[in-house]
Amino acid sequence: MSRKPVPAQSGERSRTEVVFDRPELLPQLFGEFDTNLVALENRLGVYITARGNRVQVEGTAEQVALARDVLNGLHTRILQGQDIDPGMVDAVIALAAQPVLDGIISTERGHGIPPIMIRTRKKTIVPRTIAQTHYMRDLVNHDIIFALGPAGTGKTYLAVAQAVSQLITGSIQRLILSRPAVEAGEKLGFLPGDMKEKVDPYLRPLYDALHDCLPAEQVERRIASGEIEIAPIAFMRGRTLADAFIILDEAQNTTPAQMKMFLTRFGEGSRMVVCGDPKQVDLPGGVAGSGLADAVARLEGVEGIAVARFSTADVVRHPIVGRIVEAYEGQDG
Repeated sequence: MSRKPVPAQSGERSRTEVVFDRPELLPQLFGEFDTNLVALENRLGVYITARGNRVQVEGTAEQVALARDVLNGLHTRILQGQDIDPGMVDAVIALAAQPVLDGIISTERGHGIPPIMIRTRKKTIVPRTIAQTHYMRDLVNHDIIFALGPAGTGKTYLAVAQAVSQLITGSIQRLILSRPAVEAGEKLGFLPGDMKEKVDPYLRPLYDALHDCLPAEQVERRIASGEIEIAPIAFMRGRTLADAFIILDEAQNTTPAQMKMFLTRFGEGSRMVVCGDPKQVDLPGGVAGSGLADAVARLEGVEGIAVARFSTADVVRHPIVGRIVEAYEGQDG
C-alpha cells in the first residue's frame, strides 16, 4: 500500500507502528482498496503505510495517537463480529476524539471490548458516541427515559434494540411501540384504506428498526401473538401496561394531555422510553405547546426518570446527515 503523503500540519511530527496478530482480519479492517485507511488519512491528517500485519502511522503526536486508537477500536469491533462500513469508521473516529468521562469509554480506546452492548438475534450493538453510551446505560438503569435530539442519533433504534434484547431473554413479556399520527400537517382522514392502512406509514420507522434486530419471520410471529404491538398513541388510552417495554417515538408531536395519558399507562415491571426532537414539532396551529417539552420540564430530576440529550455530533447515519442537520439548526438559530 502506497499513496501520496498527507501534507504536513503544524506540530511536532511523530510516528508509531500498530501490529495486529490476526492477519486474516486485515482485509476487513483496511477495507476494499484500503478505503478505510484512506478515510483515516483524510479525516485525521495522517499518513498510513501498511506492510503485512504492521501499520505505520505518521503525523503530529496527537493525530497519530488518535489514529492508533481508531485502528484498535475498529479491530476490536471486527473481533466481536461486527461489520466495518464507512459509517462505523466515522463513528469510531468521533468517539475516539472525545474525552474519556468517568471511565465510560476507556475500553473504546483499543483496550478490549466496549463496556456496554446490546445483543439481538441479528447483531450486537455497541455505542458509537459518548451520548449513546450514557443513553444505553440509562436504558438499563431507569424506569422512564426521555431521549431528546435530532434525527440519526440512535434514540429510537437503540431503544428498540434494548427492548428486543429484553423480550428475547424474557425479562419483559411485551414490546409496545407507539407514535402520534401527526406528520407535517397531514390528516389521517384524507388517506385511503382502513385504520391500520392509514396509520402504518407513520409507524414504518418502528417496523424498520424491528426488522434490523429480529428476523422477519420472528417479527411477524411476535406481532401476530401480541408480544409486539405497534399502534398510534390514541390506542394507549385506558390501558395499564405491565411487564412491558413501551417506546413512544416522535413524542414532540404529542399534546401535553396526550403525554400525560401515555406516561400514566406505566405499570409494574415495565420500562418506558420517550423519543423526540423538540426542534421538529409538527403539531397543528392552535395546539398549546408540545407534550414532550412540557413533560421534560416537569419531570427532569424526578427519581427513576432520566433525560438523555443528543446533538448533531451524535448523528451516526451518513456523515452528510449530520452536516445537513447542523446547517438547518444554524439557520434556525
